[in-house]
Amino acid sequence: MVRIIPMASSIRPSLSSFKLSGGVATTRFGVSLSPLDFPRRLLFSHLGSTIQHSQFFGFKASKMLRAEGSRVGMPLVRNVVHASTSAVQETALEWVKKDKRRMLHVVYRVGDLDRTIKFYTECLGMKLLRKRDIPEERYTNAFLGYGPEDSHFVIELTYNYGVDKYHIGTAFGHFGIAVEDVAKTVELIKAKGGKVTREPGLVKGGSSVIAFVEDPDGYKFELIERGPTPEPLCQIMLRVGDLDRSINFYEKAFGMELLRTRDNPQYRYTIAMMGYGPEDKNAVLELTYNYGVTDYDKGSGYAQIAIGTDDVYKTAEAVKLFGGKVTREPGPLPGINTKITACLDPDGWKTVFVDNIDFLKELE
Repeated sequence: MVRIIPMASSIRPSLSSFKLSGGVATTRFGVSLSPLDFPRRLLFSHLGSTIQHSQFFGFKASKMLRAEGSRVGMPLVRNVVHASTSAVQETALEWVKKDKRRMLHVVYRVGDLDRTIKFYTECLGMKLLRKRDIPEERYTNAFLGYGPEDSHFVIELTYNYGVDKYHIGTAFGHFGIAVEDVAKTVELIKAKGGKVTREPGLVKGGSSVIAFVEDPDGYKFELIERGPTPEPLCQIMLRVGDLDRSINFYEKAFGMELLRTRDNPQYRYTIAMMGYGPEDKNAVLELTYNYGVTDYDKGSGYAQIAIGTDDVYKTAEAVKLFGGKVTREPGPLPGINTKITACLDPDGWKTVFVDNIDFLKELE
């Protein structure tokens, strides 16, 4: 649904965002600041990003700066900056939590589209939902999953003309699929010629029955024994270099809930499950921290996840406010007018946010 697009540098506020008229400063967004009796350029350099974010979350910049009639020193400037930033963050956090968000699909590249579709439908029980060929840009998409795109998390495969192999790297972990009987599923996959890399058994340090299989491109799938669920495609595991930092970012910038954590000192790793609802009913992110490892090779295969939002413009501002990097400023995609914004988390994992209404229109 969302094309894999080149990254663009994010726009950062600068002094050129402001102009002075009659002693009153005005931002490019039309927010007026109270007259100030201290060095304006100095204050603006501190407040630039705060004023920019405040405009999107209903904050009046003039309420931040009440310094008329007195000389203001640097201590007060710092206090104003701190107080106003905290207030804007609190307002942004409230909006993010109320935003209607859902994980829509995961995008990654494969070397032979027909071969992968055959494996996913015959071995993993998925349905081919639709295909889309874009010859002018030399790629084809296939969407697969366990239910319609308007209500299920699905896979978007991308085949780039003439590219038959990708490097998966060490950062991407696996996808998770919930099945009622792991052993039977593994036997079916073997009968179809699939590759099983871990036989059914208890997960290390836990009580769940799991197995691992590999698709023709080397992407791993964890089969998780679980009762009937509305969302069989249930997990994406990504490795991160600082788990606390990642949890903080995904909670604040993405509005996800920390569902649970599990530390396994025997095998030197910790996981955090994060998402927009319970694991047995929603797709979730499984963030994995391996003790002492802070950097990974992301390879060239895995691309991004897509998440629905009611407002890509506010979403982009929230991402910036909470430490993310916006790689595509919010706006409509050429040709289809679907509004999106793209960003990176602190580890460089890419996410594309898609306008909820525009997404549904694309499916019509």
